[in-house]
Amino acid sequence: MSLSGRAAIVGIGATEFSKESGRSELQLSAEATLAALADAGLTPADVDGLTTFTMDNSSEIALARELGMGDLRFFSRINYGGGAACATVQQAAMAVATGVAEVVVCYRGFNERSGQRFGQVSSWAAAQVNTNGLDNAMTYPHGLSTPAATVAMQARRYMHEYGATSADFGAVAVADRRHAANNPDAFFYGKPITIEDHQSSRMIADPLRLLDCCQESDGAVALVVTSPSRAASLKQPAVSIAAAAQGSAPDQYVMTSYYRDDIGVPEMGVVGRELWRQSGLTQDDIAMAVLYDHFTPYVLMQLEELGFCGRGEAPGFIADGAIEIGGRLPLNTHGGQLGEAYIHGMNGIAEAARQVRGTSVNQVPDAEHVLVTAGTGVPTSGLILSK
Repeated sequence: MSLSGRAAIVGIGATEFSKESGRSELQLSAEATLAALADAGLTPADVDGLTTFTMDNSSEIALARELGMGDLRFFSRINYGGGAACATVQQAAMAVATGVAEVVVCYRGFNERSGQRFGQVSSWAAAQVNTNGLDNAMTYPHGLSTPAATVAMQARRYMHEYGATSADFGAVAVADRRHAANNPDAFFYGKPITIEDHQSSRMIADPLRLLDCCQESDGAVALVVTSPSRAASLKQPAVSIAAAAQGSAPDQYVMTSYYRDDIGVPEMGVVGRELWRQSGLTQDDIAMAVLYDHFTPYVLMQLEELGFCGRGEAPGFIADGAIEIGGRLPLNTHGGQLGEAYIHGMNGIAEAARQVRGTSVNQVPDAEHVLVTAGTGVPTSGLILSK
């Protein structure tokens, strides 16, 4: 038995992306869900499954009540922050493929800028009454208490091992912002940057500059997953889930896996190997990709783990516009989390689906298969979406 091709994304919905939504996270999720259902030609009464992140503050039953959904036969939550994004779709696909549910909505909504700011020190993370809290309590007293600080450690090691430079990281930011500049839904619409802008942006956590770090955003994204047979009668062309995987590597921590021989992101290697196995595809079949870009160095590491280039070769691979429209592997054509919004990776899945549909504002020709990843530095997940 294989999951490949046994479920499809049929609806995409989102709110506007802002720094001050002016409404609750539950309302944002409700708006995005209604938009996704309308996109698919479905109603809340058709939904019998919901899945989201453990970090989402809006419960499945609250969303169901607000939208007038009926019986729910399936609901689930995925741990590890942004690493959960693609896994919500995997959970939905598994539920649909096994007959546990017929129409599942994956959602994520939050006021990350106007509410709890994800980029700041969050004392709750070290005070959780679980083992993640215990792990964080080992690093927080030493100053490793923000996402940027934890990623900076691995970025510096990557530079030391392979000779990468800050300008190499900046190439990711420039590509993302160039794509965002063409996207009317992006927060940084009409605002591209140059490598000089990147290099002159202030230091946040050496070697990470401001323009290496993703946004803090308010907003919500929802996706509707159902069976291929049900999809055939709906409004939009089905976007087939060709592969869906999760991954964690040995000696894994949340953001601070500094104690293993491989200080990179081997958990993404686990995901990549499974995506290639399930789909039967290779890197040459991928026209473009959406790689989780909460911090630019991790985009380079992901390219290597997914096999698009060898270890330490990503700086050369992305040179000369290779990851921009027209390049060998365009990345994050919506603008990514640096340029469009940081909705914990869910907006990246939506963009991958648009590319397969052929409706992206920065459409890549022949985007028959698109790879999309979730958060790195944590146990993570990935998808391959296909026509």
